Amino acid sequence: MIVVDNVLISDEIAEAQFVCDLNKCKGGCCEEGDAGAPLEDAELDIMIDVFEKVKPYLTPAALAEIERKGKYVYHREFGWVTPTLGGDNEICVYGSRDEKGIIKCAFEQAYNDGIIGWKKPISCHFFPIIQKKGKKGDYDRMNYEPRETLCSPACSFGKKLKVPVYKFLKEPIVRKYGEDFYNALEKAATEYSSEKSKPGIHR
Repeated sequence: MIVVDNVLISDEIAEAQFVCDLNKCKGGCCEEGDAGAPLEDAELDIMIDVFEKVKPYLTPAALAEIERKGKYVYHREFGWVTPTLGGDNEICVYGSRDEKGIIKCAFEQAYNDGIIGWKKPISCHFFPIIQKKGKKGDYDRMNYEPRETLCSPACSFGKKLKVPVYKFLKEPIVRKYGEDFYNALEKAATEYSSEKSKPGIHR
């Protein structure tokens, strides 16, 4: 376990290698799961604020589902989450498939087009890191939890390119915790890898 500030970070985030391979996974993390994307409380207002600008990127079925359920829904286990489309393999309502079958996020498309300044829910940006906020002053936690089959191509691609998880996910880590935090994590991860590579060191 690596500790930076008030965050407990799984060793695998320093050790494992991962780079998304969208041509193979098709963005399946946007539809595979027990609920929609978990949302932070502050993100609920953001979603309301940007919704009108994002509507052109949504499918008619998604708009109908949002009209019926709302822009977000409450899940007993996960808290506030994005709604999903039961008629399309439980895909997130903010996702749609392009001509290659790759799921694209409406928020991210609008962000890339310069329409909004918010990229997407931080839980989506972090995946395959699952980030959980500590309760009552407890430590936040960051765990590496790729999907066994879905993320297999990304694990292979990461090993081929030799990109550790924390480097692949630098952008969301900095977005959530800041540049200084990322630099401290990078230093700790480098030291961890150096220690582990020494003869006779096993963890």
